[in-house]
Amino acid sequence: MPLLSNETDVSVFVEGLDHPEGIAWGLDGYAYAGGEAGQLYRIDIEKREATEFTSTGGFVLGIAMDAHHNIYACDAGNRAVMKITPGGDVSTYSSGATDEPFKTPNYPAFDLEGNLFVCDSGDWKADNGRIFKISPGGETEVWDRRQKEFPNGLCLGPDGSSLYIAMSVNPPRVNWVSINSDGSAGATETFIELPKTVPDGVAFDTDNNLYVSMYRPDVIYRVSPSRQAEILAEDPEGTLIAAPTNIAFYGDNLDLLLSANIGRWHITHYEIGKTGLRLSYPDLS
Repeated sequence: MPLLSNETDVSVFVEGLDHPEGIAWGLDGYAYAGGEAGQLYRIDIEKREATEFTSTGGFVLGIAMDAHHNIYACDAGNRAVMKITPGGDVSTYSSGATDEPFKTPNYPAFDLEGNLFVCDSGDWKADNGRIFKISPGGETEVWDRRQKEFPNGLCLGPDGSSLYIAMSVNPPRVNWVSINSDGSAGATETFIELPKTVPDGVAFDTDNNLYVSMYRPDVIYRVSPSRQAEILAEDPEGTLIAAPTNIAFYGDNLDLLLSANIGRWHITHYEIGKTGLRLSYPDLS
């Protein structure tokens, strides 16, 4: 059984997905996830049912959403960020910068102006990762080359003027990067090191606690604003919590948490007694 740091309830939320990595909450009241063969799933949270409504034909990793319920999916197979409409139409939003294409686009996150930041992880332990920025409309640039040790998941900081990035290796940690007033990358530092892990996903609650999900081992940490880490949930058997990659708060009050499990075929549900920080859902029309 999972080991918990408190009285958190953990359960299987919905089954029948194909090794999901990405998970997101939409403003339309559904959760969304991707699959390793390019599937996009719409999840009815009341019925706890997942419906595959389209496919990119690639390998869907992290996903973000806009105000009109469009999905922006990092696709490792197509080496692109794909845009998926609510009706299931699929197009390429960006393949990278004109002179520097994506290699392994892994996770996207919108800022308050509608810019989409994308972790391009590069090759495992090759230290060739980068952070891209896609402006509204699709113009793409390399934003930060310093985050090179397999940058994985990322999220906007509580004040909207920084990014927090899960760095999977060399060493495993979460980095912090400020966003300058002109939109460029500013100061950077290590927020917390997490030895003997592979950090993957990150998300904040409204108390400024940072949640970090681990591809290895099967753990989700909660890191306080004072940078103290505790285990929120751990599953030594790797069955209920199985390589938890991306995480997302969901529900009308954002007071419940979901994790995708790329090691299994289900989404896991957590009742943690906290409210998630609202993400940016830009109007890009």
